[in-house]
Amino acid sequence: MKHFDAIVIGAGQAGVPLAKKLAQAGKKTAVIEKRIIGGTCINDGCTPTKAMIASAKMAYQARKANELGVNIGSIKIDFKKVKQRKDDIVSQFQKSAQKGLEETKGLTIIMGEARFSGEKQITILLANGKEETITADWIFINTGAKSAIPRIEGLEEINFLTSTTILELKKIPEELVVIGGNYIGLEFGQMFSRFGSKVTIIEQSATILAREDEDVSASLTDILKDEKIKVITNAVVKKFTSHKKKQIEIEVKVDKTTKKINATHVLIATGRVPQTKNLGLEFCGVKTDEKGHIIVNNKLETNIEGIFALGDVKGGPAFTHIAYNDYTIVYRNLIEQTKFSIRNRPLPYCMFTDPQLGRIGMSEKEAKEKKLDYKVALLPMAYVARGIETNETKGLMKAIVDAKSKKILGAAILASEGGEIMSVLQMAMEGGITYDKIRYGVFAHPTYSESLNNLFMKLDD
Repeated sequence: MKHFDAIVIGAGQAGVPLAKKLAQAGKKTAVIEKRIIGGTCINDGCTPTKAMIASAKMAYQARKANELGVNIGSIKIDFKKVKQRKDDIVSQFQKSAQKGLEETKGLTIIMGEARFSGEKQITILLANGKEETITADWIFINTGAKSAIPRIEGLEEINFLTSTTILELKKIPEELVVIGGNYIGLEFGQMFSRFGSKVTIIEQSATILAREDEDVSASLTDILKDEKIKVITNAVVKKFTSHKKKQIEIEVKVDKTTKKINATHVLIATGRVPQTKNLGLEFCGVKTDEKGHIIVNNKLETNIEGIFALGDVKGGPAFTHIAYNDYTIVYRNLIEQTKFSIRNRPLPYCMFTDPQLGRIGMSEKEAKEKKLDYKVALLPMAYVARGIETNETKGLMKAIVDAKSKKILGAAILASEGGEIMSVLQMAMEGGITYDKIRYGVFAHPTYSESLNNLFMKLDD
């Protein structure tokens, strides 16, 4: 039985850099991966989806080029080339991640499925069917999450898609129904609509993006509808029925009315669940919550000393950049003897619809629930000079500020390059820069960030 200083389970966006850095710090390290080096982000998350979204956006811009006086003619989608470009980029990133691990001295890569067989003991089912058992002083769990599949009558009888399998389609769906109106569903829905699919998005809540403020959700809903995407809210899917000629009938209850919708393809985008079921956590004593997420403290350590959990598997915001930040916190605390914590760290995120939705900090809904003394700054993109000049006038900028201290509490930027504009406000929040300083700040003209002057202009009027 081999003993290591550290074992990393899962070669995702926290696991890969952590394993490398531990080995470089002189720790004898093993990284275990059951599928593909690189995790969800590289293989079937951020990298492939954003590559395909870029193709879809180009098709959309080409169709509306005549609005800027450019006549292109008919637009044809070479979906085979779109997919090949995506696959090439994924392969490039994946090979780079794997090469980085392979070239790190003191690091052992083990391909197989890991399962605890003791408190600090891992048994691995290898690809050849054999088993190997190893132990370590430190164990880091970075197994991520997978698509949640709801229990709906008839679902198992249809060839439904997940956020992973939809990336392998070789043809554009004729009629795509998306179950779930949040980040994954909205990005895929808009993308395939721009490729030529007839898209319907079904959401159980009263609005898409149910956690966002109503005006933000309403603005994005209007944008999607303008692109002829059908959005149905307050809807519960009751049953799927498979018919001949690859037709799927979906029975949906909307408010008190039952209707039937036809589709050739169905994407299930109802959330994700942590991959902890097969980890054998009962053999090491690590505790999970009711949803299966591993419970950690502010230093990302579980209830068992020396066992840590990073990324989506621990719950909370399921974003690549959060997983990566988890790695930096754990590594610095253990190797550099710092005392960093995940408590009160900024949680920026961006949804890559077009326009993007960049979010940081508190929403108006949250400020109201906490009964804070706040003000709201709101600026439609139709009033932003840069947006008018570039024909990108959809969406809005919204910020929540503290009425007394004038500090920025949060922002939602639904705009072209919304993620980049949001990042400007994030830096302001982290630096303690108040909105009045931004209001009279000097920005390069004409840029989207310059419009932050106007966003805060009327707050003191």
